[in-house]
Amino acid sequence: MSGHSKWATTKHQKAVKDARRSSAFAKLIKNIEVAARTGGGDPAGNPTLYDAIAKAKKNSVPNDNIDRAVKRGSGAETGGADYQTIMYEGYAAHGVAVLVECLTDNRNRAASDVRVAFTRNGGTMADPGSVSYLFTRKGVVEVPAGELDEDDVLAAVLDAGAEEVNRQGDTYEVISEATDLVAVRTALQEAGIEYDSAEAAFVPSMQVPVESEKAQSVLKLIDALDDLDDVQNVYANLDIPDGVLEDA
Repeated sequence: MSGHSKWATTKHQKAVKDARRSSAFAKLIKNIEVAARTGGGDPAGNPTLYDAIAKAKKNSVPNDNIDRAVKRGSGAETGGADYQTIMYEGYAAHGVAVLVECLTDNRNRAASDVRVAFTRNGGTMADPGSVSYLFTRKGVVEVPAGELDEDDVLAAVLDAGAEEVNRQGDTYEVISEATDLVAVRTALQEAGIEYDSAEAAFVPSMQVPVESEKAQSVLKLIDALDDLDDVQNVYANLDIPDGVLEDA
């Protein structure tokens, strides 16, 4: 886990930038719809839906859009698509491993679009399993730092199963096993500590250092993948110097 911090910072900064894109709303809505279809339309009994709704609200998705997505997913309203989760694996330039998580209603379209993005941006697709072993599914909760000390956050989540708390700029990142995500999020709520997002994510177990000039080509591929409608998340074991993202 020790190599995760730099990419976590990059992901956080990218999320702030990407939130300005209209496609970000659509992806948040899709997440809600799939969560409701999988676990039911009641957030109180469906933690994945609860967290998907909370994330959408944090990103200013209108309540009407959220409500309709829940109804479509739960079957209370017609019009929902049959989304499938598909993982694609590949390499960016300079040996950086990339894991692409898609939610799609058209497997052929998703595969074609992802392949084109890799090819046009200096990357290559890889066989299933050749990249995913470098990542571990973890629970990740982002907490705005504000006036909080790291010890305050750690004390709140330690007994709930948190493995580590990392400072990422103006955010604390709480890492746990994916199965402990709800317990960690609940512990923060009970301690009166606000959080920005809580979700299961793929965390790299090791990172590839890439210098500033070379990092731009890797970020170009990640942005191209992020821009695809079927792509929900892009994970990479990229370690880049501070300030590179601002220049992207």
